[in-house]
Amino acid sequence: MSIPGPAAPSGPAIETRGLTKTFGAQTAVGNLDLSVPAGSVFGFLGPNGSGKTTTIRMLLGLITASSGEASVLGREMPARLDSVLPRVGTLVEGPAFYPFLSGRANLARLDSADRHASPSTRKSRVQVALERVGLEAAARKKVKAYSLGMKQRLGLANALLQPRELLILDEPTNGLDPQGTREVRSLVQSLAAGGTTIFVSSHLLAEVEQICTHAAIMRNGSLVAQGTLGELRAGGRARATVLTPDAGAALAVLSHLGLVPDTGHPVPGPSGAQHLNAWLPEVAAPEPEEIVAALVSARVRVRGFSVDAESLENRFVELTGSGFNVAQ
Repeated sequence: MSIPGPAAPSGPAIETRGLTKTFGAQTAVGNLDLSVPAGSVFGFLGPNGSGKTTTIRMLLGLITASSGEASVLGREMPARLDSVLPRVGTLVEGPAFYPFLSGRANLARLDSADRHASPSTRKSRVQVALERVGLEAAARKKVKAYSLGMKQRLGLANALLQPRELLILDEPTNGLDPQGTREVRSLVQSLAAGGTTIFVSSHLLAEVEQICTHAAIMRNGSLVAQGTLGELRAGGRARATVLTPDAGAALAVLSHLGLVPDTGHPVPGPSGAQHLNAWLPEVAAPEPEEIVAALVSARVRVRGFSVDAESLENRFVELTGSGFNVAQ
């Protein structure tokens, strides 16, 4: 079941133009042109310190941009803050709650602070939100006894107390076990199916690849790529992998065909064979069957062969020069 909400804007749900934030001589975010399509599940990626959280704080009016413009749900921010924020659910920088109140009481108190929330439906809305994140059994337990994952769930419940056109989630699966992660993934997909735009800042590429339709990659405060996941992967190169005991001869054939051997060490395979990796050229790349035929013609013993498109992980490393967590 998806949560219904007001009609989404016809343009991007989030758009920035030259958005910049400086702290003294340091530029945290520089000249950011971001476009998040309405109805998308948008992954916002980057190493620690790349400017993701600073960007989110500017979008929500928590800090003021040094220059540039931003619009959320078609309204300029922060000028239209009062009309935008009631349409946006957020989970940013970890949830903060009253530790000696129960989960249910915390949600009721937070809801009562929202001048747009109807007191007459508060009890039922709190109950539905708790059920959606799997916390109904722990609703009466004091939050001080909650685990990190339970607090994360409660933060998600708070974001879902009202129908939202846009959800901005900062590391929504932080602290969750695999089952909790799957439940959040399912929740995000159901919300997206109902027309809600989801903006997810995450360091888990495996999660982004499973739930997101679009993504943007940040590096040192600058946007280095954005688009659909397919477009981001297509910006990289395909890689051929050969399993053979004739490593030297195979590398010579691959180089002759224009492939660029991976500079890493070959990975040992069974019975003295090795897994050799080589990048296909971006222009006029040979077909896989041509590569195999050339290897066989050169008397290379081929025990296995595959050509794989660029993964989002490899593309990220190529664009940022940084490693990235790919599993929880």
